[in-house]
Amino acid sequence: MDIKAKIDEVVNKVKSDDKFAEKFKSEPVKAVEDVLGIDLPDDVINNIIEGVKAKINLGDIADKLGGLFGNK
Repeated sequence: MDIKAKIDEVVNKVKSDDKFAEKFKSEPVKAVEDVLGIDLPDDVINNIIEGVKAKINLGDIADKLGGLFGNK
């Protein structure tokens, strides 16, 4: 299984679907399993959740920094 691809898939869903983003915030395990359509072991799900959170947070930081320098 390509974990990076799964993380990207969930990140794209979070960014494009506000309702899903709220679900991810409140029930990340259920949200990830719904997007992927499979039940995964807890350690795999947790790795995906952490990867998604990291990418989302980095994106938010990049947007804020870009705004500081007039690049937004």
